[in-house]
Amino acid sequence: MNAVDLALFSPQAERPMAAATGRAFAIALHRDLAGAEGAWRHLEREGTVTAYQRFDWVRAILQHLAPRASADLLIAEVRDAETGRPLMLWPMCRLNRRGHRVIVWADFGVCDYIAPLMAAGLTLSDAEAEAVWTAILAVLPAADLVRIDAIPAMVSGYPNPLAQLARTTASAHITSGMAIHGPSGTLLQRVCKASVMREIGMKSRRLERRGDVAFVVAETADAVETMFAVLLEQRLARFAKLGRFDLLTQPEAVAFYRQTALEGLSGGAARLVGLQVGDQWVATCYGLVHGGAFHVTLLSIADESWRNCSPGFLLVCRAMTWAREQGLDYFDFTIGEHGYKAKIGGQSQPLLSIHQELSLKGRALRGVIEGLRDGKAWLVARHPALFERLRNLRQAQRRGAARFRRS
Repeated sequence: MNAVDLALFSPQAERPMAAATGRAFAIALHRDLAGAEGAWRHLEREGTVTAYQRFDWVRAILQHLAPRASADLLIAEVRDAETGRPLMLWPMCRLNRRGHRVIVWADFGVCDYIAPLMAAGLTLSDAEAEAVWTAILAVLPAADLVRIDAIPAMVSGYPNPLAQLARTTASAHITSGMAIHGPSGTLLQRVCKASVMREIGMKSRRLERRGDVAFVVAETADAVETMFAVLLEQRLARFAKLGRFDLLTQPEAVAFYRQTALEGLSGGAARLVGLQVGDQWVATCYGLVHGGAFHVTLLSIADESWRNCSPGFLLVCRAMTWAREQGLDYFDFTIGEHGYKAKIGGQSQPLLSIHQELSLKGRALRGVIEGLRDGKAWLVARHPALFERLRNLRQAQRRGAARFRRS
């Protein structure tokens, strides 16, 4: 432990936190990525980390997405107080808003799962998780509110300490995925019902009648650039037509995904796969490969003229087979409710969130947030027609904004 680390350790955090277990923890606060890099790379190499907390992923987030948000980086490092061994890293940020400050995870909308990096085999009791969280809050700078979403209960078979906190509530998001085992050539037959296999066959034949079909994995920089450009064009066109917000309308998000896609060629997690008919791309997928899993992160499809072939659905099916060929044993559809996920065999799992006030102002902010959420739920339940009109109006405004940006 170097002098800088010692200076950052909280004296309060050095005291035992979980006397019942005999374990004591100490907390260090790093305000830049370099200070935490050694522990980060060690935990990533030896411990339990989601694809969305990899060092290269978060480094790209901080490079492209954090600057616009006026964010202060806050990485809490949890160590064994006796040995100094790094046990966990909690990468967070403080957002400085007008009149208030919010502690969030360092995710900026591009992390489907939130969890600390953990040492191999580490599990905490609920009391230990609460004690660690209390100690982390004690070393963070002043803020009004903590907001963390998309928290899975487990990470690679181990309890997520964030999910163990008593203040968690149900997230608006759910996730889904499925184990993939056995021979790749018969994977779909094993996991899909006979009716789904007939649908896959029918839509595949429709696609084949329109040209030679190829499943493509981007394995060179030129291929990545080509496929990423296609994905971007397809998504922006589709989301603009639907009147839905897409993060890829922001140049810094485009730069983030392009960089991480290229880094996937040299050890990064990102992979680009696509479905091509003749010389036309009909579907593309940006995924992450990590910890024996393929995580579907971005999916795009061609225009409506291909709709009866369901190219996105067929691409996912082929990506599952490819993932199994690579020796992966889990296919993660990630966040979002789409019918094709359950159709293929995906199992849904709830996610959790944390909204914790740290001041009187934070209590008021939490009340506003919960009021808006409850108001939306009330409107959907009691006045669905009005809710639909308001949503259609918002979508029309987004379509108009998208056309203005293109002109």
